[in-house]
Amino acid sequence: MSRLHRSSMLRTAAAMFALVTAVAVSGCASATPDGETLPPVIVDINEIDGTTVEVAEGNAIDLTGDDETYLDWTAEIDDPEVVAFVPGKDDGSAQFNPGLDAVGVGDSEVTLENSTSGDTVTFTVEVTAPAE
Repeated sequence: MSRLHRSSMLRTAAAMFALVTAVAVSGCASATPDGETLPPVIVDINEIDGTTVEVAEGNAIDLTGDDETYLDWTAEIDDPEVVAFVPGKDDGSAQFNPGLDAVGVGDSEVTLENSTSGDTVTFTVEVTAPAE
């Protein structure tokens, strides 16, 4: 294999790696109408019981604080037109916390249950219109 061909293949592989990394990282954030990227709202699952979490429509809530049984959380959502549950996952190369996507303006009560620990937390999510 010629040096030129090998060099071209390495550049192509590096570009593909950069693209895949950018896409994977952008999955943790949301974009505003003007293209600005918003970080997710990060809340500790051990501290949200009985609270209200505010998030802009199109953004996400990252539920942190459970490094051991994060795969075992499920959600009951009163209004699925306001928020959608995203279960935790482990794809073999990375671990992802459970979370909620803010899909529409409004309020919804959310009850999270962990099938392994037996923990239950209930809180309200208030989804606001995105900032202009």
